[in-house]
Amino acid sequence: MAEKKHLLEVNHLKTSFFTDSGEVKAVNDVSYYVDEQEIVAVVGESGCGKSVTQMSVMQLIQSPPGKILGGEAILEGQDILKFRPGSKEMRAVRGEKIAMIFQEPMTSLNPVITVGKQLTEVIRTHKKVSKKEAWEMGINALASVGIPEPEARMKNYPFEMSGGMRQRVMIAVAVACNARLIVADEPTTALDVTTQAQVMELLLDVVDKMKTSLIVVTHNLGLVTRYADRIYVMYAGRIIESGTTEELMTKPCHPYTIGLLNAVPKLDADEHAHLMTIEGAPPNLADLPDSCAFAPRCPYANEACKNLPHPELRPAGGHGHFTACHLEVRREES
Repeated sequence: MAEKKHLLEVNHLKTSFFTDSGEVKAVNDVSYYVDEQEIVAVVGESGCGKSVTQMSVMQLIQSPPGKILGGEAILEGQDILKFRPGSKEMRAVRGEKIAMIFQEPMTSLNPVITVGKQLTEVIRTHKKVSKKEAWEMGINALASVGIPEPEARMKNYPFEMSGGMRQRVMIAVAVACNARLIVADEPTTALDVTTQAQVMELLLDVVDKMKTSLIVVTHNLGLVTRYADRIYVMYAGRIIESGTTEELMTKPCHPYTIGLLNAVPKLDADEHAHLMTIEGAPPNLADLPDSCAFAPRCPYANEACKNLPHPELRPAGGHGHFTACHLEVRREES
């Protein structure tokens, strides 16, 4: 079987925010890749650097206070971090090659401009088509994401649509431009569980039909286990474990990943059983220790964890499975 080709390869990415309280190391030497036609999940608690990593790749970090300090993002053989953020080359990447679905569509869509006008504007930015052709492409894009009466919906304003429908509009933007990679940043936030499943199934359908790749950024590990091929777990600005979904679900090695998995509610659990939690809170990114950032919350931590430098990612058994932990930890099945 031929090895898949990397569509995007990010190496040693570092992004910081310079504030009155000091340097906030939001993305601290992060490396990952996404293959063609692959679904990858990036999971972790809020504030661990998931979204900032993706925003850095697309050069959407507000400067000041944010600054990309190093690293590269190779997209189809080109390091797109070498482009200036506002350059013609970088604008061509956004939308046409990488499309981002932001976590709150109501703030991403302009409330005083119709959905149709916003869709056609995006299409005409990236495609050499007339207004009429762009309008037709917009209708087709809305239809392709399951929006009923797409012609009528083109004339609607975002506030006239439900949350799930607005999220479909955001996905339609990615479909309309035939993006090679779609980044879905918390795509199911504030949606009920039924709509969450519909949105995820829709994204899966888009990947299948368009032969595109997908990165799902989420704090909900339970959400992505059905859909992702591989998972990257982030904590305090670093990737602390990565591997295939099956490997991470069945043989997690890092105590943080084990904690996240234990915190996922189980349908067959005793109704009187307490939900498992990870004690404590994530560290202040402006005051990170040189040692393992998870050690203060880790039930397995020893003196080495608290005194040795932060561990590097190392192989953890299965092919492509890596963990950044000093210990050999195995999950106890509950």
